[in-house]
Amino acid sequence: MGRRRGSAVNKLFAWVRRQSMKVKIFLAVTSILSSLIALRFLIKDTNQFFIASEAVHAAGIIVLIYKLTTQKNCSGLSLQTQELTAIFLAVRLVCSFMMEHDIHTILDLATLVSTLWVIYMIRFKLKATYNEDLDNLPKYYMVVPCALLALVIFPHTYHSHLSKVMWAFCVYLEAIAVLPQLAMMQKTKMIEPSTAHYVFALGVARFLGAAHWIIQVYESAGAYLFLLGSGYFWLPTVLIAESVQTFILADFCYYYVKSVVNGQLLVSLPPV
Repeated sequence: MGRRRGSAVNKLFAWVRRQSMKVKIFLAVTSILSSLIALRFLIKDTNQFFIASEAVHAAGIIVLIYKLTTQKNCSGLSLQTQELTAIFLAVRLVCSFMMEHDIHTILDLATLVSTLWVIYMIRFKLKATYNEDLDNLPKYYMVVPCALLALVIFPHTYHSHLSKVMWAFCVYLEAIAVLPQLAMMQKTKMIEPSTAHYVFALGVARFLGAAHWIIQVYESAGAYLFLLGSGYFWLPTVLIAESVQTFILADFCYYYVKSVVNGQLLVSLPPV
């Protein structure tokens, strides 16, 4: 049973929806800044943000695996997003082997294997339930621009040129890999719980990733901008990439939280 329509939380959501776009943007920015400040004081080691981001992404994949295993249905899932995810995870895993060999490598490997399993299930085992006609955003629309941008703007570290370009490509592609899934959901309007949980997990993961970069820049009084790139190009580009996906997912996360608060099983998106 859902919550009462007259509850304080429902009144708050109704009030937010009545506000102008400027007020909504102000409220969103205020909420994000408040969350960043809270995270800054709660978590001392900013490297934990990346680990938490990867762990949340892996949790989202586990939800998809549970859905595909128990329901035997992949309706509502974007194969394009899963394949884009597998591409940047595979490239990032290669970079991780070349550059790090730490907990990030283990988490990326586990997430990649899980993602490949999801792709296999959609392509072969559950193909009859796949909404191919709704998942028609070509991958090369995202892969090619990310590859070209990575050739121009990449971190200037002591690693090989190839590994630096590959790492930049991962950052850019990860920022927009969810676009096919969001486009597909916008067409269907109603999103079933497992898919909604997965996309919400992506939103939380991207927010944690963006928080890492923003807090690092703040704590170094801007000096961090020079540590990983040439001039002011690399890190600002990373921040833009992280912010892009965070804001892309922010609207969905709003309706997700609203649906959960109201006790609804399905997330309903408004018409464009």
